[in-house]
Amino acid sequence: MLVHGSNLSAKENHKKKYQDTQSKIYLAEIRAKYDLWHQQNMQLIGPGNKTKAEDKQIVQQRVTLFEEYKQFLDRQHYAEHFDSRSNLHSTVLEEFIYYLFKDLVSDFGESALIGKSHAFKDIFFVAPNYEYLLQSPHGKIEKKDHDFVIGVTVKASLQTTRPGMTETEANPTLQTSESEIVSVPEIHFFDIPVIAIECKTYLDKTMLEGSSRAAEELKARNPNGLYIVVMEWIKLSEDVNLRKYKVDQIYVFRKQKNTDREYRYAEEYIKNPIDVDAVWHLFCTVRSHLTVDWKGGIEHGIQRGWLLD
Repeated sequence: MLVHGSNLSAKENHKKKYQDTQSKIYLAEIRAKYDLWHQQNMQLIGPGNKTKAEDKQIVQQRVTLFEEYKQFLDRQHYAEHFDSRSNLHSTVLEEFIYYLFKDLVSDFGESALIGKSHAFKDIFFVAPNYEYLLQSPHGKIEKKDHDFVIGVTVKASLQTTRPGMTETEANPTLQTSESEIVSVPEIHFFDIPVIAIECKTYLDKTMLEGSSRAAEELKARNPNGLYIVVMEWIKLSEDVNLRKYKVDQIYVFRKQKNTDREYRYAEEYIKNPIDVDAVWHLFCTVRSHLTVDWKGGIEHGIQRGWLLD
């Protein structure tokens, strides 16, 4: 969940890298600032799954804390010492998203899933031959990494059984005779996202195409899922037709076009602050999706006269 904190700890405890004097000084400075940011966010409670008058004010406070920490970390000497491959800077946004939704998700109970996830993508069966397939399905779960997920972890049991067995007969809550059992169950665990959020420093067309494919795969397995992309800057031209992509929403928190990192340190460059209205819109979108009934399907559509929303 605390992906930025984990990244920082990994650098502090690395056996070979970041052991020089300068790295240790920088990491100590960042650690002190990070611990304060983390503590302030954990002490700040809300918003939750019930709408309250102070909700937007709390989001504003989280945005202010995020902006202050990001301004500190994005200074040139840190950016040059810890390059993009280290993921030190990019993971800050992921952890901010966790702080934004931690209390909303906790209101749904301990079984709610939140944070980085290796989520369900597909299932396939790879028995070495037919005889082995009769004994066990040999199922494999293909998974997809997501920066941030709100969802649920599923425990699935797969086993072979006699031909023609109905779903009612196979219901595990009913009595099943030993003659109907063919194999020992295979147990699989995987995450199902209801909300998947991809976090980017900036978004270009190639990244958007990848996000669109991931969104399409997610919705094919969970039609009630939302796929959202958030970033600080945008790197798309007006020639890009956003309507053809499968993502549900794209947020540009700084409301600003991307600039190469070396130009961000020029005296004349003005970096927009994180926009609280964009973050608030994201929060409301997610809360609304988690707290409303997911109506759909043929029967619901027939009652209205049209099948698709």
